[in-house]
Amino acid sequence: MRDIPADGGLDRLREHFRHFAEVEAAPVSVLYEDWGLGVAADDEILERLLALPGDKRQANLLFAAARLHGTPLKPWADARAQVLARWHDVVETMRLRRTQTNEPGRNAVTNLALSRIEGPVALIEVGASAGLCLYPDAWTFRYGTPDGPVELLPRGPVTTDLEIDCGLEGVDPPKALPEIVWRGGVDLNPLDLTREEDLAWLEMLVWPGMEHRLERIDAGAQLISARQPELVGGDLNAELPDLLARVPEGATPVVMHSAVLVYLSPEERRRFVEQVRAAGARWISNEGIGVLPEIAEQLPEEDRDATGFILALDGEPIARTGPHGQYARQLVR
Repeated sequence: MRDIPADGGLDRLREHFRHFAEVEAAPVSVLYEDWGLGVAADDEILERLLALPGDKRQANLLFAAARLHGTPLKPWADARAQVLARWHDVVETMRLRRTQTNEPGRNAVTNLALSRIEGPVALIEVGASAGLCLYPDAWTFRYGTPDGPVELLPRGPVTTDLEIDCGLEGVDPPKALPEIVWRGGVDLNPLDLTREEDLAWLEMLVWPGMEHRLERIDAGAQLISARQPELVGGDLNAELPDLLARVPEGATPVVMHSAVLVYLSPEERRRFVEQVRAAGARWISNEGIGVLPEIAEQLPEEDRDATGFILALDGEPIARTGPHGQYARQLVR
């Protein structure tokens, strides 16, 4: 995922949608690839988007809002008229909402790092959305390896029968997770999945072609209803110190995030990293390759030009990963 285009005008916004289509959507969503290319070639839509604040112009946000207001899952040439017909409503939703993709499949790759930390741990997620990724110990993860599938079984206080698949290439599967004794998170606008409107929004953020993720949202909502994490609303840099202060005595604080820091300015990212390091917390990051320069600088040249995310523990890169946890691949050495 590239930085959200806050400036640069029409050409930069056009490139954002083209990159979204060709790099992010193409491998997993044929329809969103078509929509991304359609908007990239649509000066009228792009000009309208330029009237929004920079952090409200991203493809995910536009497409989810359009679907929420009745845009059919048809090729862009057929869907465009509905988007324009409901433009006022679409824009209002874009101003109100955020891209808060809450994909438990990302735990399949963050578990590669979490399994290296000795418990008990207190898990803190920044950019937690509804908090579904605060239950990495609740699912059965099936890791595909050259020697066959390897399962990581649930061991948490609440569990689900749902299985999540993740392909591994040159990466060892996790053997066990530490005991998680406390879970907390922060988001600018935490989602409450007992509210129909919040649940509907989270479902709209699932890309066409990835409908299997809807079942995970339902299972995750049941986990949260059974055992609520401590979610707070606000800026992650402002709220992180308070969350760290709540960590129970004897537990190791672990700060985790995936596809979150891209929405922060470079200055805000640096402040976040400085806070985590100063607190002595363990740090699991799973972000686009260019989001954290100090991690990207450690990558071989081949990996710096690759797509997907980089999983790191305490700032040390571990693997290249799929944006929704589909795979983890060995770094080129």
